[in-house]
Amino acid sequence: MSGARRKAVRKGRFIVLEGLDGAGTTTQAERLAAALRAEGHAVVTTREPSDGPVGTMIRQALTGRLGLPHGAGPLSPETLALLFAADRTDHLAARVLPALEEGKIVLCDRYVLSSLAYQGASLPMDWVEAVNTHAVSPDLTLFVGVAPEVAARRRAVRGGAQELFEADEAQRRIAKQYLAAIRRREKRERIVHIDGEQGIEAVTQASMVHLRKLLARKR
Repeated sequence: MSGARRKAVRKGRFIVLEGLDGAGTTTQAERLAAALRAEGHAVVTTREPSDGPVGTMIRQALTGRLGLPHGAGPLSPETLALLFAADRTDHLAARVLPALEEGKIVLCDRYVLSSLAYQGASLPMDWVEAVNTHAVSPDLTLFVGVAPEVAARRRAVRGGAQELFEADEAQRRIAKQYLAAIRRREKRERIVHIDGEQGIEAVTQASMVHLRKLLARKR
């Protein structure tokens, strides 16, 4: 990605929500978008995996509908990590960067930190980070923190088929990886921890405090 392309990105604001499955990032992305729009901002909401062709493949892999040929098992961790990185490239080009160049706020449910936490749980984090070096840095990441046990209870209430990384043991490992990934990147990126075990409205209000601070700062 060229330097000019990276510079153009900064006309808008790129905000990412991160957390375990069940932390409530999807709900909060919708609530924050509504709150920001009510304050007069142009907002685009999106997610990863994206709705693009590679993102669709990833969703099939996560639900067990796509695997190795001849029923040889699920895709390897390396393949999944590369697919996530490829989907991120498409997602940035198709949706995120155009919106940012128009001066809009982009709220993204999951981004690079998810790759470091989820794929980094079974692969060297250096390698996962290396295949994501193309990804522009967010202006702000809101990490919605909940204990793995709380996230598990919420997933149980939510119902639906269990995805690849949603087993309780995997989520406990991923929770530790998230903290390691945050420590790794917090010196160069703005990452804020939000207590996700509060009520939904309290999480939204706490998040909006940081969003308003970000939007109040001049470029």
